[in-house]
Amino acid sequence: MSKKHLAAVAVAAAAVLVAPASAAAASTTAASTTAGPAQELKLRKGLTLYIPLKWVVHRVGADRIKVVTGPCANPRGGFFAPGCKSFWILGPKAIRTGAEGFGPYDAGRGGYYPASDVQKCPKNGMLLRGERVGAHKKGLRQVGPGHKAHYHEFTTRCRTGNGKKTSVSFTTREWYLPKSQILVVDEWSTGNLADTLKYADWK
Repeated sequence: MSKKHLAAVAVAAAAVLVAPASAAAASTTAASTTAGPAQELKLRKGLTLYIPLKWVVHRVGADRIKVVTGPCANPRGGFFAPGCKSFWILGPKAIRTGAEGFGPYDAGRGGYYPASDVQKCPKNGMLLRGERVGAHKKGLRQVGPGHKAHYHEFTTRCRTGNGKKTSVSFTTREWYLPKSQILVVDEWSTGNLADTLKYADWK
């Protein structure tokens, strides 16, 4: 089975998908093995992801891609727009302002944050982002053959405008490929995303 078919198996196993005419012929093996095929998302340096057909890709500027995976109040909203199940794929220009809008993303610390002020909580726009809580996981993760990303995972608790802690929290996952200058940021624990990256292609 080809890499594309293996990727389709990984990302399509959890949902029933319908193949468009343009993808049906290329995904016959995957369609016969799972509920349906995946669509291709071609990125910089030849990185190609195979994502579920129901995920919608929005190119928010030349260096920022927002992939909407579920309910979303503002599909084309910026990085901090709340209430939008999605993840981001960022290139060199976005990475250079990933440390509070002034400096580059810090691969050692993690936490892409392209703003200098406190932003809204992604799960509740009436709340603000607070402090990190719990363990901070990091290591290397496979992104297609021959490439490993610096991986970070941490949880942030949201707070009220006057600083009161709440029970609302979200987990951030980041995959950073320094040589290719690609950063994937997910604040919604998107199902299938880890496998989508693992079974990617470089072509």
